[in-house]
Amino acid sequence: MANKIFFGLTAIGLPIAIIGAMMDWSPVLMFTIYSLTIIALAGLIGKSTERLAIVLGPRIGGLLNATFGNAVELIISIFALKSGLIGIVLASLTGSILGNLLLVGGFSFFIGGLKYKRQTFNINNAMHNAGLLIFSIILAFIIPKVFTLSMDESQTMFLSVGVSITLIILYLAALFFKLFTHRGLFQSKEKIHPEEIKSNQSTEVVEEEPEWSKGRAMTILALATLAVAFISDHLVDTFTVVGETFGWSELFIGVIIVAFVGNAAEHASAVFLAYKNKMDVAVEIAVGSTLQVAMFVAPILVVISMFFPISMPLIFTWPELISMITAVLLIIMLSVDGESNWFDGLALLGGYVIMAIGFFLI
Repeated sequence: MANKIFFGLTAIGLPIAIIGAMMDWSPVLMFTIYSLTIIALAGLIGKSTERLAIVLGPRIGGLLNATFGNAVELIISIFALKSGLIGIVLASLTGSILGNLLLVGGFSFFIGGLKYKRQTFNINNAMHNAGLLIFSIILAFIIPKVFTLSMDESQTMFLSVGVSITLIILYLAALFFKLFTHRGLFQSKEKIHPEEIKSNQSTEVVEEEPEWSKGRAMTILALATLAVAFISDHLVDTFTVVGETFGWSELFIGVIIVAFVGNAAEHASAVFLAYKNKMDVAVEIAVGSTLQVAMFVAPILVVISMFFPISMPLIFTWPELISMITAVLLIIMLSVDGESNWFDGLALLGGYVIMAIGFFLI
């Protein structure tokens, strides 16, 4: 059913988006059309990576979902950088981190916890991710903000590039560590949940079969990503008018609107997988995607910005930094034991609501 909805919305949204762009329809109307179309395309991206996860396993599947989910935001951000919207790009990175940790993680824990009293996931993975979150967000994001208080623009950019290259190298090393040299530590051990056994007459494990073949899933993945690139180019052009019309600041547009649209695929996939008690993949999507944004997407954007008229330093505002640090500490405290329940999810969602209200009022 979900596949038909995403295909249907895409089939309707893409032609309307093209026609609207050619006929110069209202920017506010086009913002809505572009956003809904990107969400539908993101849904197809999410479904494709979900199908590939069945074939390739939870670690690779979660990584694929996070990567292609973040590809949507990366594409939007590149076009925003090209237009000189540095504030929106940094805010969208903040929003992506908050959205993944608090919104995606919160809904996953909450929805899964409503069905199962207690859900578990790989504790080694949780502890490994906790260390990387502290390094990438609390250390690597704070250092440029503090040190550049007494630096000029060129020194600030030099430090930002140095931090960005370090983050990229460490992220690639972390992938090599998890997928090759120490992959046994992060091996998924999915079992039939006791509550599932009670609700079924047979306890026989049934292998899940992918609905799409690997070739079809990869084709849909590629085409959807290309379509997102086209729509994103036009979506960015509507930000200024939409902000002036509704009285939204660049910070709110980036943190809430762009981040939500760009991460729609991950939101839906993680919650659905948590409901099916596949918490290793759900957590990999929520936290793994956050690490990818902090350690790869943000640094790559800093490097790419050097080729545009206005370069983007890795300098966030204090509200952004404090929000991200608080989110990191909260998710670590609730997930480092390798277990989750509905109340943990509710606490994460409550944190996101508080921060969303704050960014709206700034």
